[in-house]
Amino acid sequence: MSLAPPGPAAPGTEPAVRGLTPPTRRGRSSRMLGQIVVGLGLATEEQVEDALAHARAERKLIGRALVDLGVLDPDGLSRAVAERFGIDHVNLTEFAVDPSATNLVTPAAARRYGALPIGWSENKTLLVAMADPANIVAIDDIGMMTGHDVRPVIVAREDLEPLLAKLTRLDHAVETASEEDDGDATEEVAGPIAIGEDEAPVIKLVNSIVAQAVEQGASDIHFSPHLGDMRVQYRIDGVLGDGVTIPRRLRNGLVSRVKIMAELDIAERRAPQDGRFGLTVEGKPIDVRVVTLPLVGGESVVMRILDRTGTRMGLEQLGMLTEEERRFDKAFRQAYGAVLVTGPTGSGKTTSLYAALNELNTNERSIVTIEDPVEYRIDGLRQMQINPKAGVTFAKGLRSMMRADPDVVMVGEIRDRETAQIAIEAALTGHLVLSTLHTNDAPTAITRLVEMGVEPFLVASAIDCVVAQRLARRLCPNCKRPRRFSAEVMRESGFHTAGDVEVFEPVGCSRCSHTGYRGRIGMYEVMTISEEIRSMALARDTATNIGEAAARAGMRRLRDDGLAKVLRGETSLAEVARVSGTN
Repeated sequence: MSLAPPGPAAPGTEPAVRGLTPPTRRGRSSRMLGQIVVGLGLATEEQVEDALAHARAERKLIGRALVDLGVLDPDGLSRAVAERFGIDHVNLTEFAVDPSATNLVTPAAARRYGALPIGWSENKTLLVAMADPANIVAIDDIGMMTGHDVRPVIVAREDLEPLLAKLTRLDHAVETASEEDDGDATEEVAGPIAIGEDEAPVIKLVNSIVAQAVEQGASDIHFSPHLGDMRVQYRIDGVLGDGVTIPRRLRNGLVSRVKIMAELDIAERRAPQDGRFGLTVEGKPIDVRVVTLPLVGGESVVMRILDRTGTRMGLEQLGMLTEEERRFDKAFRQAYGAVLVTGPTGSGKTTSLYAALNELNTNERSIVTIEDPVEYRIDGLRQMQINPKAGVTFAKGLRSMMRADPDVVMVGEIRDRETAQIAIEAALTGHLVLSTLHTNDAPTAITRLVEMGVEPFLVASAIDCVVAQRLARRLCPNCKRPRRFSAEVMRESGFHTAGDVEVFEPVGCSRCSHTGYRGRIGMYEVMTISEEIRSMALARDTATNIGEAAARAGMRRLRDDGLAKVLRGETSLAEVARVSGTN
């Protein structure tokens, strides 16, 4: 059953609950949202008028226009909406969510309705957080589903969405699979992922693990044997977090199920294997790469999640500062030459290359890629997957591609001398070559190619630009707080500033799962090959000297780029120190 919001009550008569703010009066107000915003002191009349004009021009709601223009933050908008409807407003960064309430509805139902029970009122009425108070159907259905009287409370959509994404039934799925384990893990994988009551428990468990990973924005899922059991962990924003432990008796069935999905040999447990599969989670197409490793304690599995919808990233979304973006853009728009992106595994090298390819992907150019594996499939590109069993290596595939009339060639990774030689020669014969290389910084790429056996004069002539990069976690904009450091403290930490600086540090709230970070931002050093650097490459000079020459020519080092983003409030000093490998 459900109840409409209570009738008028004098302000302040309800018992105070941390994070819960009652309206000044109960019942829906006849005032417009803009008038309420002004009345609450959240904006001036002039700001509301400007937002109205913006809303009309962009054909959007006034509330969203106020947020877009920076007049209101999401929490301020939800406070105004709550006041207009005469119901309570909840700030989930302060309100203590009650798990006994959230467990009354399934994650699928909560996401479908955009509403979630979060606690109880004094008279045991169920408090249901929602961003849209006009959704009467959701209120009625949740009341019928739970058997409780329902009292809606308004929450910022930016607070509700991460809470919905965090909903998990992994513990329940593990318990169910343990109770109902029938050994059936050999069913064929379907297209869309679903968590239904009629599926085998192990299949349901794997689907739950993958679905939660996608909802939480994880890049990898790690299945690791641990004391006979199987530990499942997610890598979110580059950091492995706590997971769930799968009992020993489910371990083999879990690994076999993942192998079947990736079309691997379930009988082979003594050799590494790799494969991939595609599925759909909540309407979002996902590619998953799977790698199995035979460890001492049993087989380990790592699943890398690739979101196909992220393939259209533009250059401006990489997070490069203006000068670095200008240098990179100029380099890959040349008719020929080589542009290299370097960094460790998981630093976003392929994403940067695809951002460049998206800019070049027009009908005027023939673009061919050779990768291992093909991470993103993009219309307009001719993409080749290497297959060592069939004799298709990077070197052999690249050599064949040169006879297929390409304008732009993208090599997934330069791993050996032969591949490096062909790529360099292609760059010298009228082709634009984009590739990745594993080095710690941009200057080392020059010496690395020479060490591989490529002649210095070829390296000096072919390479036009080298980009080194790392990914740092981005500070949560909702909870980050400022802190002032003296120039002396900054110097002791390896950061050179002219004077005292104010930077931001992580705090933690519901929107960032109490980590203090949401998303990631790139740190870059973009080295354009000058005549001085070409001469140094010919002379086999050291990477240190090449780096100093590049810095004199205007290259910003990785750590300095990170400091610039710290000063802009985008990341923290500790995070820059962590990803740059210095203290």
